[in-house]
Amino acid sequence: MRALAALSRFVGNTFAYWVLFFAVLAFMQPQWFVDLKVAIVPLLGLVMFGMGLALKLEDFAEVARRPGRVALGVIAQFVIMPGTAWLLCQAFSLPPEIAVGVILVGCCPSGTSSNVMTWLARGDLALAVAISAITTLLAPLLTPALIWLLASAWLPVSFSALFWSILQIVLLPIALGIVAQRLLGARVRHAVEVLPLVSVVSIVIIVAAVVAASQAKIAESGLLIMAIVVLHNSFGYLLGYFTGRLFGLPLAQRKTLSLEVGMQNSGLGAALASAHFSPLAAVPSALFSVWHNISGALLSTWFRRMSEKQDRAELARQTAD
Repeated sequence: MRALAALSRFVGNTFAYWVLFFAVLAFMQPQWFVDLKVAIVPLLGLVMFGMGLALKLEDFAEVARRPGRVALGVIAQFVIMPGTAWLLCQAFSLPPEIAVGVILVGCCPSGTSSNVMTWLARGDLALAVAISAITTLLAPLLTPALIWLLASAWLPVSFSALFWSILQIVLLPIALGIVAQRLLGARVRHAVEVLPLVSVVSIVIIVAAVVAASQAKIAESGLLIMAIVVLHNSFGYLLGYFTGRLFGLPLAQRKTLSLEVGMQNSGLGAALASAHFSPLAAVPSALFSVWHNISGALLSTWFRRMSEKQDRAELARQTAD
């Protein structure tokens, strides 16, 4: 079990490389992965069940302790990314399926990857976990409402169908995970240790399946979609950071908002697009999954250096005094 936990940590720390490798492989050899489409929804449910196993009451204590800052992060998440997605679709006059896919990933909650990046960046991890938990729990209501509001101009959107899908894919597995944790107590500790491995394998399969199913469309318009994904993600980081600055948050919490806003639960986006729209609509989510893990790792490294410089400056001031 110890070896499996060590493997899980290694795979979790190298997540971006696995996603990138299998996305490229699925593009080169789509026939190897295309039949995995049927596994997308169950695998995402498994990831959400794992999130429920890992959630603790302390994760929600931050909401009671600093409700204003948690609310700021939640509002920023559900305003900045959907709004930016809509503006990019308008600015680039995107085709309907791609536009819906971009808006869909923008309307998703933040994912667990942002918590890892916040920890690496020396941000406020408690705040990050609270924002991720609350945005995920609000997703069954807010995500379909925002998709309906912003994407209906391109394609018909059924609020009720999306609502029930997210309820089944997100809320039900999380609730089952929390119940299992309460019933089994300490016995779930070993399961939690291997959750990074389960999550990485699941997301890798989801991305590979989406890329394989849309290989021809990606070859035709992949550069445009990738450019939109990079811009969307970058604006999320930038606007999240400056939202924190506008409201006078300290550096650690500005970093948290930047990463929480900029990084999405792209697995959910891919699952919803595949189930309710088309394989092409799932491509922005798949590419977002590849890109935001690379950009998040780079940004967290830069943010960590900001903290180290601040620490050195503070030490210098204390020495001078």
